[in-house]
Amino acid sequence: MIEFEKALEIVLNQAGTAGEEMVGLESAVGRVLSRDVFSDIDMPPFDKSAVDGFACRLVDIHPGSELRIIETIPAGSVPLLTVRAGECSRIMTGSMMPPGSDAVIMVEETELLPVETISPLSPTTSRNICYRAENISNGEKVLDKGTYIQPAHFAVLASVGMTSVWVSIQPHIGIISTGNELVEPGRKPNGSKIRNSNAWQLYAQARQLPAGCSYFGIAGDSPGELKVKLSTALAGSDIVILSGGVSMGEFDYVPATISEMGAEIMFKSVAIQPGRPTVFARYKDKFIFGLPGNPVSSFVLFELMVRPFILTIMGCKPDPLTLTLPMGVDYSRKKTSRKTVVPVRIMNGAVYPLEYHGSAHINAYTKANGMMVMDPGQTEIKKGEPADVRPL
Repeated sequence: MIEFEKALEIVLNQAGTAGEEMVGLESAVGRVLSRDVFSDIDMPPFDKSAVDGFACRLVDIHPGSELRIIETIPAGSVPLLTVRAGECSRIMTGSMMPPGSDAVIMVEETELLPVETISPLSPTTSRNICYRAENISNGEKVLDKGTYIQPAHFAVLASVGMTSVWVSIQPHIGIISTGNELVEPGRKPNGSKIRNSNAWQLYAQARQLPAGCSYFGIAGDSPGELKVKLSTALAGSDIVILSGGVSMGEFDYVPATISEMGAEIMFKSVAIQPGRPTVFARYKDKFIFGLPGNPVSSFVLFELMVRPFILTIMGCKPDPLTLTLPMGVDYSRKKTSRKTVVPVRIMNGAVYPLEYHGSAHINAYTKANGMMVMDPGQTEIKKGEPADVRPL
């Protein structure tokens, strides 16, 4: 059994870099940039008004002055006239500033007089201008490679004229459940059977990533059947995730089977609770994760180990958000030899552990919005003391 941190280091060190492909902007959501993106223009590309109002000279903005309106400048139009002393141009938000002006007085801070004239109601030092290149300069890097493309990034890509982008090729994930006791969700279990929930949980977790995913079904508890399923999955996947069959029971064939197939097992026991019997192996240029059959174990190990591995392959440096928040109640545990992950609810800035009956109690995670981590040797966290929590 190795420490979790060492296991994660081994996993991430095996993550090579995926190739790249160019996709249209419309297909880039949820993908990972494989190249830096640079702006081809200044942003804003010209000095523009930040408000609806009147472009004028700052020295002319004082109570009692009168400014004659010489033109109206809609957004998208180029000003035709130069603003001089005692003059102003009616201007809309985002419109180009006219020559001679150095400020915009807001509509609500003016009084409209007869014959297209305004009078400022109060003095101001605010210029209300967005200046050329104050956000981005031509040639400046706007997005780093490794960026996981989200809606805000789309706005930036569009603003610099990127109608297509270079992104990492998506790895394909294959999922297999193991166990004679399993039946698919569409069947009502009888006798000693149970429904296969792990595969669909893992499938959902995988689909949240920039990766393809296929489910290859249930492998019964026999080395031959497992080998056939695994061979099929490896042929069509870059990463295969197995659920169950990785412990020390008489019918736990996963470690022996993948070893016989020629895979190099890098570890098969991790000092974490839940999730101790976790296997990681390399098969040629592909990878195998053997996760425990208990649903909480497979859920937690996917989040803590498989997800960072896949993101690293995509060139997206995993940087999970960890919050340090006060405990809302006292919490203690008896077994302290391993790192422990506990489902919690974050409420009103404090952490509250949920009722949790062990690694088969996946229902606890339907109410959790975080995972609290306790280090080996840590027996308790008192109310008000800091706790490390990873949001879900």
